[in-house]
Amino acid sequence: MELIRGLHNLRPRHRGCAVTIGNFDGVHRGHQAILNQLSRRANELPLTVITFEPQPLEFFMPEAAQPRLTRLREKLEVMRDLEVDRVLCLRFDEYLASLSPDEFIRVILVEGLDVRHLVVGDDFRFGRERAGNFGLLEQAGARRGFPVDAMQTFDVGGSRVSSTRIRTALEAGDMVAAKRLLGRPYGMSGRVAHGDKRGRTIGYPTANIYLHRAATPVAGVFAVEMHGLPGASRQGVANVGTRPTVDGTRSQLEVHLFDFDQDIYGCHVRVSFLHKIREEQRFESFAALQAQIRRDEEQARSWFASE
Repeated sequence: MELIRGLHNLRPRHRGCAVTIGNFDGVHRGHQAILNQLSRRANELPLTVITFEPQPLEFFMPEAAQPRLTRLREKLEVMRDLEVDRVLCLRFDEYLASLSPDEFIRVILVEGLDVRHLVVGDDFRFGRERAGNFGLLEQAGARRGFPVDAMQTFDVGGSRVSSTRIRTALEAGDMVAAKRLLGRPYGMSGRVAHGDKRGRTIGYPTANIYLHRAATPVAGVFAVEMHGLPGASRQGVANVGTRPTVDGTRSQLEVHLFDFDQDIYGCHVRVSFLHKIREEQRFESFAALQAQIRRDEEQARSWFASE
């Protein structure tokens, strides 16, 4: 899969493609349905996804933006597995925000990509003040010679699949519901970095993963699996949060892997959150924290055994 960063990096070989557009936060089952529909319509044209960094709401109202389900790298990893050919990542800035719907179509879809087929969600809005909609795209496609298909709402359990619905499930600790909506366990990825190594002093060494996020959609203690290490995935227990017992301030992921003692510093890993054990809490002493971690490990091992 090829990542194209910005319109200025488009080349003649990128023209003539099947396109869809959106934030694709989470790349959930609704997004996957759009990509599947695009693949069926593509007739061997390259599948191109247009997405934005930052997301439009993060640009216009950063204080109101919800925690992302997926950072850009995580989003790209899922799209690669779904056999997307190209991702055009556009910087959402004053210029892009100022484009009228007609300018967006002309500059990006026609002159930039020479789109041959377009699939978008039935509620897709675009252009300055979100004035563009599916009807406008359909009219433009009729004039310029590319068909436009609407992807109807994708339901699970009688309700529309959305990033907001997934965030609600994660906040409630309902990892089963989140998995059902995503089509895979919820996970986050990052590189294992050196931490303060306090875990070693109480018998629970952890892999520390800096999340590079202002906020996370999950918090607390979980039974997890870590992927990306040599060999099979590894089971463990993880804490996501600010580590109040040691007066931490930055959101961080710490994973204690069961029966594991290898140097994995620098490894890029993905952690799948399978079952929530409890909320993060502050302890008055390291002895109390150690005792709780022991109980967390026992609960996680018990959950894995039952599964």
